[in-house]
Amino acid sequence: MSDKIPVQNITPPKIIDSVDLYAKRDAIYTRAFKGLFRNFRIVGGGLLFVVYFGTIWLTWNGRQAVWWDLPERKFHVFGATFWPQDFVLLSALLIISAFGLFFITVWAGRIWCGYTCPQSVFTWVFMWAEKVTEGDRNQRIKLDKAPMTTQKFLRKLAKHGIWVIVSLVVAITFVGYFTPIRELIPDLLTLQAGGWALFWVGFLTLATYGNAGYLREQVCIYMCPYARFQSVMFDQDTLIVSYDPRRGEQRGPRKKGADYQAEGLGDCIDCTMCVQVCPTGIDIRDGLQIECIGCAACIDACDSIMEKMDYPKGLISYTTEHNLSGHKTQMVRPRLIGYAVALLAMMGLFVWAVTNRPLVELDVLKDRVLYRENQQGRIENVYILKIMNKAQTEMIYLIDADGIEGLAYEGKREIKALAGEVLSLPVELSIDPMLLPSSTNEVTFHIRSADDASIQNDAESRFIGPSVR
Repeated sequence: MSDKIPVQNITPPKIIDSVDLYAKRDAIYTRAFKGLFRNFRIVGGGLLFVVYFGTIWLTWNGRQAVWWDLPERKFHVFGATFWPQDFVLLSALLIISAFGLFFITVWAGRIWCGYTCPQSVFTWVFMWAEKVTEGDRNQRIKLDKAPMTTQKFLRKLAKHGIWVIVSLVVAITFVGYFTPIRELIPDLLTLQAGGWALFWVGFLTLATYGNAGYLREQVCIYMCPYARFQSVMFDQDTLIVSYDPRRGEQRGPRKKGADYQAEGLGDCIDCTMCVQVCPTGIDIRDGLQIECIGCAACIDACDSIMEKMDYPKGLISYTTEHNLSGHKTQMVRPRLIGYAVALLAMMGLFVWAVTNRPLVELDVLKDRVLYRENQQGRIENVYILKIMNKAQTEMIYLIDADGIEGLAYEGKREIKALAGEVLSLPVELSIDPMLLPSSTNEVTFHIRSADDASIQNDAESRFIGPSVR
């Protein structure tokens, strides 16, 4: 068999005459398995669980380390406090995450889906709950076909009990990032929690229970947009989970040690283990499919069979279309480099923006009265300064204004603000009308910390006066 035979000539795609968009979902019974990529997924999922469930219990300066305080519009992330004015940083973070996903997809396909997507991670947890309560694949199939008995009822009850507990813990943890977890749990236990907290705990419990327990692969196939646009980012050098038909065909059973090649058989013994472990229920031997989430469960299952048959591993593997067709894979390519450069540049700018964001916010609101003349005959404008202390400690600020020669600042020049406090300060600017260069003039207000010169900010406004002839 020639190594240059195209993949599509060996395993032609299935031809589907019609598709019933309202077909009843067929239950997928996954089989237990072990392997290298399963271990990677367990370690990765464990680290994610540590971050998600552990971070919420950390304390920083007497408060919860990560806490999005919506009523106060303060978003605490360890030593930094962010305000609604900083939400542009959130937009930047989302853009960076999107480009990171694009980079990963071009390089290794849907590896995000298979290892770190919350839908996939909790689906595996729920499938584990099925295994420990109802048994492995064949036992679950037999149990579902059997009539309802006390034993079946208890097994089902235990499974759903674990699902509800996991869903509830996930929901409480999520809500705990918005309502301090050390207050939320006692309030829930004593039924003293607020209405919104109860609503979101209930809603997220139901969502997790439904998505990971019942919808499962339906979310990945029909609801997730990532499955739809991933093909735009794939190329022939993208790492994907693939079956090697040059080595595997023709399929067929045989005894261990038999001269199967003399019978015209390939390495695939047609055991369907790759299908039985797939969480989306596809046959990877049919080629790349939109349902494949790149979890590599089929690789682990196939490698275990190859090992038992004393065949080389890798009949199913992470490979590329170029490799499968006998060509060399180009791992470093312009599109991948472009995403990497863009990603690194945006990450650098984001770090710079976070570290250099002003810790004092200054907004200037001009009075509705355009101008007035005071007792000394000077033209006067009134302003309200909105000062927000975004630092973690009490600060003393010094205030001044300039922009026109001869401009006089009248009002408090020094003000104290507690950590996170927002103050309103009325001030006036005045000038001799003979010194006004025009009827509308730009002025700038300055604010800086009395103790730290690096904490400062400016805000521009207008000084209005009579027409100048």
